[in-house]
Amino acid sequence: VQLQASGGGLVQPGGSLRLSCATSGFSLDYYSIGWFRQAPAKEREGVSCISSVDFRTYYADSAKGRFTISRDNAKNTVYLQMNSLKPEDTANYSCAAFSRRYSDHCMDWSYRDYWGQETLVTVSS
Repeated sequence: VQLQASGGGLVQPGGSLRLSCATSGFSLDYYSIGWFRQAPAKEREGVSCISSVDFRTYYADSAKGRFTISRDNAKNTVYLQMNSLKPEDTANYSCAAFSRRYSDHCMDWSYRDYWGQETLVTVSS
């Protein structure tokens, strides 16, 4: 089982990035995927999640209106489009998979079944 986050980098405030979470070793059809981030000296927080059941999406208040999560099950990949980035979005971002029994908890790291390596997003001028 693998989840590989990619697409991070350095971007100026107001810019955009698209993160990808490539999965393998399990059927994405049956898992909700959440995006999480952790900034230095801060706790990990759920950013967004997309359900496997009905593709319902969830967003943290800090992400609403700026971030969009989507999934392409045929490509085994989930995306996080991040627009209007702010310096406070700077963090290590990772994705995690949640089985259907925990699809309602896909913004809670403690309910994850699988997770992968992080990608660093730095928002700075």
